[in-house]
Amino acid sequence: MRVARARDASVTRAAGPAQSSVGTGGMASKLAAARQAAAAGIPTLIADGTREGVLAAIFDPAAETGTLLLADGDRLAHRKHWIAYALKPAGALHLDAGAERALAKGGRSLLPSGVRAVAGGFGVGDCVRCLGPDGREFARGLVNYGAAELEKIKGAHTRDIERLLGYKGSDEVIHRDDLVLLGAAAAES
Repeated sequence: MRVARARDASVTRAAGPAQSSVGTGGMASKLAAARQAAAAGIPTLIADGTREGVLAAIFDPAAETGTLLLADGDRLAHRKHWIAYALKPAGALHLDAGAERALAKGGRSLLPSGVRAVAGGFGVGDCVRCLGPDGREFARGLVNYGAAELEKIKGAHTRDIERLLGYKGSDEVIHRDDLVLLGAAAAES
């Protein structure tokens, strides 16, 4: 049995589109599911389910059957796994390049100065998608301000929040503890 990490680049390159009409989504969709499991610390085995005796072969150490995808590094906290995979985003924040870099590489919280546009009608505590300047989703998080409030403070410095809103609930739009990096951004951090 081949063993690899769910986020290994070689595994990503090997996954391609569906080769037959029997399955749905091809290897890429199976790899995406394995990555979700890996984020929760769960290893996944991918094997040819159409092959007779495949289950017995999986447990036979002498057989070369399937690929075991191990979880990557430390488990995501249950809360972060919930944010990334269980919640349906209620909106999106379009961020500038500096904010994307601060979140993805610097391990920082999202401040209003990095928000360029707000999409959706979300409230405080809702899950939103974080989109980089290229429009690609790279993170998800729980917001400390609703969409209407963020429209007023987007691009502003934290010292201006109280003046713009009449109150200040938090310096952060999304605190680092409530933010999860996705895909390539998570692999690079």
